[in-house]
Amino acid sequence: MQVIIISGLSGSGKSIALNVLEDSGYYCVDNLPASLLVVLINHLQMQQHTHIAVAIDMRSGENITVLPWQLKMIDKSIQTRFIFLDARTETLMQRFSETRRRHPMSDANITLEEAIRREREALASLIGIGHHIDTSALRPNALRAFIKDFIAESRNLPQLTLLFQSFGYKHGLPLDADLVFDIRCLPNPFYDPQLKELTGHDPEVIRFMESQPDASKMLRDISSFLNTWLPAYIRDNRAYLTVAIGCTGGQHRSVYFAEKLALHFRDDAHVLVRHRGLTEYNQHYARR
Repeated sequence: MQVIIISGLSGSGKSIALNVLEDSGYYCVDNLPASLLVVLINHLQMQQHTHIAVAIDMRSGENITVLPWQLKMIDKSIQTRFIFLDARTETLMQRFSETRRRHPMSDANITLEEAIRREREALASLIGIGHHIDTSALRPNALRAFIKDFIAESRNLPQLTLLFQSFGYKHGLPLDADLVFDIRCLPNPFYDPQLKELTGHDPEVIRFMESQPDASKMLRDISSFLNTWLPAYIRDNRAYLTVAIGCTGGQHRSVYFAEKLALHFRDDAHVLVRHRGLTEYNQHYARR
């Protein structure tokens, strides 16, 4: 039996994720009170359901604080995965403004921003339980693709999934990063007129990066760090580890590094690559 539990901030994409799971054959339950999680799983197991997805969030009230305890009470023979969806406050405010929906924690006495802040504080203890996904810069199709990848990985034998994510500092730090490496100190292809409009996928940019001694040294240093500490993360029973590589715009250097690191570690873990700064890749997550 496999159970995927979805939580996170209102407006972060939980409905999209649950719809993907339902389309993939999961028995889905939305807005379940956290205190009923174990009861629900036991009931559905007796009904011989094998794939279950449950959304639990602040709509069910303050009893969400018992969710960590409920997760520990699930039978060890049941494969359980937890997804926490997050987004920046300004992004959530824009989404609620566009849809004109009411925030579940808002009332006549507090603003939308205050409601989001209260919800974030109430859910803070859940962020580190499972896989943390920042949906701030993700289009719906990108989130759907990621959830599909998550499902595929969950159906494999238990093993760490290593996600390499390139990003641009000018767009802000990704909320879901476990490790962040700043490579802005390296020569920037952006300032070469012939490379400016290209990306870290293009052969010309790859040759430029490979010609830089400092870039090669930093790549070796990051690889060495991960080689040293990846076994510790595996021993810690991590299901996912997100390694973010940041340059200024997320177009050249960080893309090159993410792809090279993914290639290096593809035999050590399930490896995924995500490029937040590339429009075409914001709609697709490539498995390596």
